[in-house]
Amino acid sequence: MLIGEVARRSGVSARMLRHYESLGLVRPSGRTGAGYREYSARDIRRVFHIESLRSLGLSLREIGRALDDPGFTPAGLVDDLIRRTRDRIAAETELLTRLRGIDAADPADWEDVLQVVALLQALGSPSPDARQRAALSSAKGVTVPVEALAEAALGETDPHVAGALRWALAQAGGRGPALLAKGLASPVAAVRERAVRSLAEMPGDEVATHLGDALGDPDDGVRGYAALALGNRGRAEAVPVLIDMIAAGRNDTDAADALSVLAGEAAAAERIATGLVDRLARDTADAAARGRLTQALAGIPGTTAAGALVELARDEDRAVALTASYLLWLRDAG
Repeated sequence: MLIGEVARRSGVSARMLRHYESLGLVRPSGRTGAGYREYSARDIRRVFHIESLRSLGLSLREIGRALDDPGFTPAGLVDDLIRRTRDRIAAETELLTRLRGIDAADPADWEDVLQVVALLQALGSPSPDARQRAALSSAKGVTVPVEALAEAALGETDPHVAGALRWALAQAGGRGPALLAKGLASPVAAVRERAVRSLAEMPGDEVATHLGDALGDPDDGVRGYAALALGNRGRAEAVPVLIDMIAAGRNDTDAADALSVLAGEAAAAERIATGLVDRLARDTADAAARGRLTQALAGIPGTTAAGALVELARDEDRAVALTASYLLWLRDAG
């Protein structure tokens, strides 16, 4: 088969076929009487092999080794290709993120573009001080892309920088809640926790909805931060998780304070007191948990909480009985 026909059937240009020949990758097996290149079926199969390996990202030199070296093993080369591909994807993803950040800032001129680029570079700096200064730039009237702030907040491990980023996101508003909510789908619990803690400092019903979704998170810390934020917003759906936190001793003081906020209305106070009493009945063997649940009743007004304290004042556990008696004395004194 002549070179033109090979090019037509394979999709490889005649020029590229000649280049392959010059590199020794594929040599036509014969020549016609007029001196034209003539490719055999075996030659054509080799052309297709070359193209298949090129599609994997191999260089022509690597392809030559793969096809001609009998001792060549592909495992190491494939591992190297995987690493290079991951590095390239990471670099392209970083570039795409940076371009989106610039686009979101809606720069008016190249001076604005350069300013945004400098801020994005600072947010990715290895220096916590540089990242913190970048996060606080909005306090000086500098527009920091909310997309970049959200991405930085989800990945930040330094507590001081994280606090600055949460403040900046709360000031920025806009698409911040939706961008942070994407972090709730992360397989990494620490990322989900950072998303919840950032959302907790933002206002709005949309934020409360995302925090409500986080109440079902498998991680105790993520659920806890979501419940505290919702409880302090007066959202009753946080009550079961807050009671769990008190029983388990996880941020139990903050959880009890949040229940006190939620118990501002009589009906809510009765529901919360009933929940605490039910949990006391379930955790009969855990003295420490029963003590914390008893203390939590202190901030809950109403007859159910008062009646529970009367019963607990006669509890077999002396520490629980003394705590309940003291709380009843405080109520009477009040």
